[in-house]
Amino acid sequence: MTAALATRNHNLALAGPVGSLDAYIQAVGSIPVLSKEDEQALAMRFRDEEDLGAARELVMAHLRFVVHIAKGYAGYGLPLNDLIQEGNVGLMKAVKRFDPSYDVRLVSFAVHWIRAEIHEFVLKNWRIVKVATTKAQRKLFFNLRKKKKSLAWLSAAETKAVADDLGVSATEVTEMEKRLHSRDTIFDPTPDADDEHNFTPAAYLPAPDSDPAKQVEAADFNADASTRMRAALNVLDERSRHILEERWLTEDKRTLHDLADEYGVSAERIRQLEVNAIKKVRNAMAL
Repeated sequence: MTAALATRNHNLALAGPVGSLDAYIQAVGSIPVLSKEDEQALAMRFRDEEDLGAARELVMAHLRFVVHIAKGYAGYGLPLNDLIQEGNVGLMKAVKRFDPSYDVRLVSFAVHWIRAEIHEFVLKNWRIVKVATTKAQRKLFFNLRKKKKSLAWLSAAETKAVADDLGVSATEVTEMEKRLHSRDTIFDPTPDADDEHNFTPAAYLPAPDSDPAKQVEAADFNADASTRMRAALNVLDERSRHILEERWLTEDKRTLHDLADEYGVSAERIRQLEVNAIKKVRNAMAL
């Protein structure tokens, strides 16, 4: 990546998910993940010297993590870019409070702060029924509230009378009356609600055992392990690499006797080559 492109992506990421959300996600995904040593050094610079540049780098390197968490709240029907922006606020609060003297990665520490900001946003904005969305609907909503004499539903005659008085159709009056009788769904389920029919917002929260920090760390570990595995295989000669791949890395694994027939040697010789190849790969990956 050129310096100009890197600067462009960093500026786009700092601006937040405005404009193209896909472009933002791609931009934050292109920012390198910090090593533990670099993260500690930046955190100490920010804590001891109040280096805002160091804080900026810490925030930038963890924006992809906010996107990962925010996607877990997609079930609320709220815009993903809003969820990401709220999560970014939580990330900045986490960076401000992070203490590098503890042997904890920032990604694990920041989970609480990111989730807290997103939870607060969800609680303030999530509702199943939007009462009045257009100017005409808002006018009908307020006029209908004035004309209703009680909490009871309007009869057919009353509905027609209200419709004629307000200059709208009876269907529009009935639909708005339904909205008037609607209530915001409570966040937590009622005590008698069962799991099968529990559709409250709390049911959409991530499971307590699906810690985003652990998921991201596991994904990074697996990606790193795959990269090191590919590099380690390159230290083997062609025959040893082929034997290892056929024995362990393919869906239809071949037997020692199959490979012995292919190479014209004994099955014991193939086993010896396999053991030696595994040792070389392990040693290469340990470097």
